[in-house]
Amino acid sequence: MTSVQVRGMTIDSEGEGPPIVMLHGLGGTSNSFQPMVPALAGFRLVRPDLPGAGRSPTPAQKITVGLLVDALADAADHLGVDRAHVVGHSFGTLIAQHIAARHPDRVASLTLFGPILEPQDAARERLRARAAAARQQGMAAVADQLIGSALATATAGENPVVVAFVRESHMRQDAEGFARSCEALGQAEKADHRLIDCPALIVTGDEDAVGPPSIAQELADKIGGAKTVILNRCGHWTPVEKSKECGRLLSEFVRGIPI
Repeated sequence: MTSVQVRGMTIDSEGEGPPIVMLHGLGGTSNSFQPMVPALAGFRLVRPDLPGAGRSPTPAQKITVGLLVDALADAADHLGVDRAHVVGHSFGTLIAQHIAARHPDRVASLTLFGPILEPQDAARERLRARAAAARQQGMAAVADQLIGSALATATAGENPVVVAFVRESHMRQDAEGFARSCEALGQAEKADHRLIDCPALIVTGDEDAVGPPSIAQELADKIGGAKTVILNRCGHWTPVEKSKECGRLLSEFVRGIPI
């Protein structure tokens, strides 16, 4: 695996073969997809830490979905990725939808774990409050607030390793970078799904309060021909809570789509 700095992002690239670009969500990093890596042998995996997240510094300018889409397109050019399977988790799914709408020729397929659409007013208010909490109380407080709502009951009670991973993933974020990412999502608009023209796989958990099955079905209706899978006893951190299932589903899906 190699790590490079492109457009203010630390990007990990490993493997050889058709590229898969993997976009994490709020509080996540490239490691959100690490448990799925063994299932994706034969592909080139490109996993950025988005600006302000993980190892990537917080940019001087305001973080917006448009800024993220432009940065990722430039990074793909730098890395020689002309066309790729695009995978997202949570906020990463919204970014992925915008990429597919703006650059349809560059997206071979979409896979959306814990998918989200344009936030509703109540969600926008929660994101503003979360940004304020990060700045005022620090990331440990944010992590503790989110654990109870982000994970399935079974995960929280039976899988302490996942609980620890999600908590640590939040605690290691730069508070200002996390806050600005919250604000970016809080101000985001939905993608124009009429412009998305690629196969899509949508995966969510039956206990996902952020990207519930109803949102997954709504997205499937908007993206013609999308396949939807609902995982039992799974919350919002789909790639970590159900890593084997997610790895298998993604592997089977992308192996059937040529680039």
